[in-house]
Amino acid sequence: MRTSDMESLEQRLKEIDERLCSPETLKNSSLIRSLSEERAGLFKIFSAMEEIEKTGSSLEEMKELMEDDDRELAALAAQEIPELEMKHDKLEHQLKMLLIPPDPNDKRDVIIEIRSGTGGEEAALFASDVYRMYSGYAQKNGWSQEIFSSSGSERGGFKEVTFALRGKGVYSRMKFEAGVHRVQRVPETETSGRIHTSACTVAVLPEAEEVEVNINQDDLRIDVYRSSGPGGQSVNTTDSAVRITHLPSGLVVSCQDEKSQHKNRVKAMKVLRTRLFAKKQEEEKAKRAETRKSMVGSGDRSAKIRTYNFPQGRVTDHRIYLSLHSLKEVLGGDLDQIIEPLTKAEQERLLSEVSSGL
Repeated sequence: MRTSDMESLEQRLKEIDERLCSPETLKNSSLIRSLSEERAGLFKIFSAMEEIEKTGSSLEEMKELMEDDDRELAALAAQEIPELEMKHDKLEHQLKMLLIPPDPNDKRDVIIEIRSGTGGEEAALFASDVYRMYSGYAQKNGWSQEIFSSSGSERGGFKEVTFALRGKGVYSRMKFEAGVHRVQRVPETETSGRIHTSACTVAVLPEAEEVEVNINQDDLRIDVYRSSGPGGQSVNTTDSAVRITHLPSGLVVSCQDEKSQHKNRVKAMKVLRTRLFAKKQEEEKAKRAETRKSMVGSGDRSAKIRTYNFPQGRVTDHRIYLSLHSLKEVLGGDLDQIIEPLTKAEQERLLSEVSSGL
């Protein structure tokens, strides 16, 4: 089976080499990039399979030598076997890791939407805490940030905030943040010291390029209005805020953070394009009979992925049953201590799927 797999890989590598040398490909930089990336990935797999085959052959030779009449030679072979077996197992594991299908969105930038859920004003304040947590994490990773739209609350929180994070491998890290985040703490307005529970929802969307989503301008209804702040008061004397409705899908996007109507429209179109791209991806998954799950649920506390417990200084990720007593550090942007275990758990799950298919 492995021999036939190697032959197929070798044939595909030759096909890619031929395409890379063709005049048509040389005129297309994006095609060159995609073919080069595919070739690099396939070559790693081919090399690993080749090394496994060589190690397996050496292992068989040593086992045969163990039966040799020459006792000294048999003893030397017996010493080599454990090391070869260990090397073979390690190579097998590396091959399985290489066979894990990459998430096509991992290299993309993201647009994140945070919305306050259960808990009223306290939920809005927590939404702003989560926003600052991601801002701190972005800064630690050297990512850039751009706010698209926000709606403030009376006490300085966020009813909702939409922003982009851009940099190397942003989606591969931030995709684990999608879901309901729950907080347990004593609100500043609580005189009796009673602990309240509130929540906010986080959606993480891979940002779409303009060429990936074709939007017919006739399908859009664009409304302009004056920007408003907490409580609905007007904060601008011109109609700079923009609301775009995509009529076929019913998606509505608004942006009011810029003073320029044009800039708000450009930002709103980016968010709309990304939402339509995410919607398209979800529909494709459904067609492949995969279970389609909502990214953030209803915003109800029971749909939580993570809990931030202030009285105990603890943060718990419920997907991998991880509890850390480093709440302050996590909210300050030290998210790798949660994202790394989540990444490892995802790799183990995918590795299990690959192993069962071999």
